[in-house]
Amino acid sequence: MVLVYDVDSFLTGNIKDTCFFICVVHPVITANVSKIGVHLRSLLLILFFSGPGYIYLFTRSYAFTGIMPKYGQVVMGPAGSGKSTYCALMAEHFKALKRNCYLVNLDPAAEDFKYVVSVDVRDLIQLDDVMQDEELRFGPNGGLIFCMEYLSKNLEWLQENLEAGEDDYFIFDCPGQIELYTHLPVMKHLMETLQSWDFRLCGVFLVDSQFLGETSKFVSGVLASLSCMINLEIAHISIMTKLDLLPKSSKKQLEQYLDPTMLALADTASHNKKYKRLTQMICQLIDDYGMVKFLPLDQTDEETVNIVLQNIDMALQYGEDLETHTHDFDATTAEENELQ
Repeated sequence: MVLVYDVDSFLTGNIKDTCFFICVVHPVITANVSKIGVHLRSLLLILFFSGPGYIYLFTRSYAFTGIMPKYGQVVMGPAGSGKSTYCALMAEHFKALKRNCYLVNLDPAAEDFKYVVSVDVRDLIQLDDVMQDEELRFGPNGGLIFCMEYLSKNLEWLQENLEAGEDDYFIFDCPGQIELYTHLPVMKHLMETLQSWDFRLCGVFLVDSQFLGETSKFVSGVLASLSCMINLEIAHISIMTKLDLLPKSSKKQLEQYLDPTMLALADTASHNKKYKRLTQMICQLIDDYGMVKFLPLDQTDEETVNIVLQNIDMALQYGEDLETHTHDFDATTAEENELQ
């Protein structure tokens, strides 16, 4: 038997049962069990209670807190992987599904958009202004890091612009500099802050399908995805983009890359024998984690878009806390009566 309680109630002493063991589970490990309906937070407490041996999962839930969460896709990936195109595609798909969706640009260097921006970080700070500042004298990469750190120190601006009401769905279009996600604390701090504002987040890491051409590039893409997953500590989904641009010969080999066995791919890599052992060790590391699997995305195939969104909604537990609108059932019943 599994019972779910609010962690705040536990911490304030509203739950009287006596616990004899506490196990703290890392959120990256629990990300893959989101399908069983566990709401992932930065910390999940699993407490084993004495008595009949029940297991209690303590987490924040609308049923106990009365606060409707917000939902967010955090779109990441190397430059040129199709982040803005993905955001525009999702915006159109949400419109077709008659779901609300707000697009948030977090890239201070962005120029043109294929979608309507609801919140734009460039209203706070722009990369061009930082690079042209005679005192700072930053280049493109240093200037972008400065902009993101400035945002991190002015998150009250972001909070004010995200207050669009309860039960809102946001898509965050993020910069492509990989160092922001792997070893700098900026994006991790942003994720932790958003979660403290009752956001349920899912990282969406995009990898260009052109990586399928070379095993070494594909290994680099997998490592980047795994690194972001571990560092940000949020639910995470990896997506292979631009499948519509692949030649037919490459599409036949697609399956081995979507759910890769890295050691097998390492044997097919064409690299210097000197580095073969190193490549095998890196691939073994990825296999040991066993947490990177890609979903295919072809913008010309609506079914692949549906599958991607369904997996993200499952990771976010989207819809589980939504109230049922009884008038929808009343309308359906009335139509059925008319037919009879």
